[in-house]
Amino acid sequence: MALTSADLLLLLTGGVVAGVIGTAGGITSMVSYPALLAVGIPPFAANVANLVGVFTCWPASAAVSGPELAGQGWWLRRGLPAAAIGGAVGTALLLTTPSALFDRLVPVLVAIGSLTLLAQPWLTSRIGHDSDAHWASALIVIMLLSVYGGYFGAGSGVMVLATTMVLIDPRMPVANAVKNMLVGAAALTSAAILAVTGPVDWLAVVPLACGLFVGSLFGPALARRLPESVIRWTVAILGLGLAIKLGFDAA
Repeated sequence: MALTSADLLLLLTGGVVAGVIGTAGGITSMVSYPALLAVGIPPFAANVANLVGVFTCWPASAAVSGPELAGQGWWLRRGLPAAAIGGAVGTALLLTTPSALFDRLVPVLVAIGSLTLLAQPWLTSRIGHDSDAHWASALIVIMLLSVYGGYFGAGSGVMVLATTMVLIDPRMPVANAVKNMLVGAAALTSAAILAVTGPVDWLAVVPLACGLFVGSLFGPALARRLPESVIRWTVAILGLGLAIKLGFDAA
C-alpha cells in the first residue's frame, strides 16, 4: 500500500519512542505495532513488518551497553544461540499455523511476565542469584520465550527481562542489557526468515527500523540512570495493560 509523508514520519517517530522504551525495559511493540496499524497496514502485515524492524534495536543497544555487558560473555555465548533458535521456530509457526491458540495464550504469558518482574526481588531472595546454578533453566525459558518473540513479540521483552533478573543477574541495567541481546538474537533469525519468505512491507519497515535504531541508542543509558524500582514498576504496569488489551482482542 502507498504511504504518505505523514505516515512515514509517524512510523519514524513511533520507532524512536518504541526503541527508547523497549531497550530501557521492554514493551517495544506496544508502540511500534500500533504505529503500523495507524498508517493502515493490516494486522498480519503489521506483525511481519514489526518483527523485521525490531532487529535494528540489537546493534544499537549493543553499541552503548558495553559497561553492562562486561563479564556476561560466558552466558551470552550460550544464551544467544538458544534465543536465535527460538526466534526461528516462532517465525516458522507464524508462517505455517493458525493463530487461535497463541492468541489465547499470549495475554496470560505477558501477565505472568509482568507479575514476575514485580516479584523479582522476592524471587531472587528465595532462589538465590547464582547464574551458574540456574543457567540451564534460564536457557530453556529463554528459548521458549524466543519462540513467542519470533511469532508475535508484544510483551516478550517484559518476560525476558523478568527471566534475566531472576535467573541471571538481579541488577536492572545488566539484566536489561542482556535482555536486549537475547531479544535481538531472536529478532535476527526472525527477520532473516521473513525477509526471504514473508510478505514484508519494506516501505513501512525502513522508517520504523531507522527510528528503532535511533531510539535504541538512548534506551540503555536511560536504564542506567533511572532507579531500578521505577523501571520495574513502569514496565510491569505497561505489561499488565498490554495483557488486558490482548485478552480483549482475543475474546
